[in-house]
Formats: sequence, C-alpha cells, structure tokens
Amino acid sequence: MKDIQKRAEILIEAIPYLRKFYNKIIVIKYGGHAMVDDTLKRAFADDILFLKQAGIKPVVVHGGGPEINNLMKMVGKEPKFLSGLRQTDSETIELVEMVLSGKVNKEIVANINSLGGKAIGLSGKDAHSIKAKKYVDPPGNGKDNDYGYVGDVESIDPYILHVLVNEGYVPVISPIGLGVDGCGYNINADIVAGSIAASIGAEKYICLTDVKGILRDVEDEGSIISKLSLKDAKELMASGELKGGMIPKLESCITAIEAGVPKAHIIDGRIKHAMLVELLTNEGIGTMLYGDDNNE
Repeated sequence: MKDIQKRAEILIEAIPYLRKFYNKIIVIKYGGHAMVDDTLKRAFADDILFLKQAGIKPVVVHGGGPEINNLMKMVGKEPKFLSGLRQTDSETIELVEMVLSGKVNKEIVANINSLGGKAIGLSGKDAHSIKAKKYVDPPGNGKDNDYGYVGDVESIDPYILHVLVNEGYVPVISPIGLGVDGCGYNINADIVAGSIAASIGAEKYICLTDVKGILRDVEDEGSIISKLSLKDAKELMASGELKGGMIPKLESCITAIEAGVPKAHIIDGRIKHAMLVELLTNEGIGTMLYGDDNNE
C-alpha cells in the first residue's frame, strides 16, 4: 500500500508542471547511450508519448555518430576526425545522410509510433527548415582545416515544425542542413537542437547526454553544477575548462537561452525516464541553465 501511495504522490507532484507546460513546445536533443540501449530507447519513446498525452508538444533532434562509424567501416571507409569534427568528403556525406535521415531517424519514428504516437521524420533539407553554411575554424585558433561537408547553422525556418506540432505530430529531425550549393551538410546535433529551440519559441530545451550534467571536476561525477546562469555559462565557456562534447552542448543551451527560451537542461540520458524526472518533479536532475533576468 505504501508503494501505491508513493506513486499517487508522484502523480500529484507532477500536476503543476503538467499545467505549466500544457500546449507548450519542448525541444529535446536525443543522443548518447539512450539511443543505443534497447531499454532506454523504449523508455524514451514512452516519455515522448506521455508528454503528448499530457498536452505537451515535443520536438526531437537526434544524433547518430556511432552508427555512422559502423556503416563507414562496413563499406571499408575509415572515419577521420579533425579537431574533433568528422572530415566529411562527398562519399562520406552520402553515408551520413543514409544513417541519420534513413536508419536512425526512421527507427526513432517507428519506436514512438509503435506505442501509438504520431511521429514524423524529416531532415533540415525538408521545407528549407535548416539552412547550412560550411563550417570553418574560428578566427584566431591557428587552424585552417577543410572539413568538407561539415556545416554550421545559417538559419532555421520553423514553419513546417509549427505546422506539424499544431496538427498533433512529433517532429523527429536529423541534423542535415541544406547549403546554398544544394548539398547536404552534416551539422552537430546539439547546435541544431539549440537553434531550433531558439527559433521555434520553445518553453524548454533538454539535452540528453552520457554524463550527469556539467561537472566542476570532469573526473568526479559528484561535482555536478545543478544551476547555471547565462552569465556564468558564458564565463565557463570562455575559461577553457570544458572539454570535448560538452562544449557544443553548453553552446546549444546558451543559444536557446539568449533567444528567450526560459530554461535549458543538460541531463543524464542513461537514467530511465530522466526527462520526466527533470520536467515533472520538484527536485529534477542534471544542470539547469537560466537567463540572467530569470531571478532563479
């Protein structure tokens, strides 16, 4: 009986959050271990369906780096990276699109729809939703690499996404942008997700990753920073303390917050239903970012 009562208390705790987020758009970057573990994949689909049934409008942006590496090795092409970015020639971008817009995207859509959802897959090429520009090394870093068909976000046209969410669909977006040359460009999924959250007027942006959040000490997962203002986030970026994949994740959160998204979250996607815990409970998990005028 105590266990049943506890479940009821959790549901009651969620009521004010469900009311707050009703009819609001929430953008979710889906990546990391949550995309490869079968139990977590099912849990993610369950969470998306729960949000939809509660009247919330989820928009999903996904990555798929490990799957791309697997396909490249299968066809005898060795993945190459420069400064942490995939060197993407004309053959590689075809493989990237096959994996992201084909295999990975359609699997996510199928997982949601198999539970009774209404997900629909698309890439940034569709309806000119993601306009891409060729990625170049930032000035002053002493590098001048040619990454090939690696892109950055030039602009987002959220019209088709508004149409889909207003008609009750869950858009599932692969991070392929369309360049002015008519070619596809592979863009970091974190950057795409933050840019979409900014352009679509999301109430929240959630980034699922393989760490508990932003850490004060990368060697100590107990040193999590639970809350971070926009000002502090920018100072952390400028400090050079962040490493590897956490940099674009924090960049994406800053992009969203600067555009008026009230809150952005970096949470551990290795935990089942982490997204619901963050959204619908008092404690939450992970790192929450907020605007400097938010009085958080």
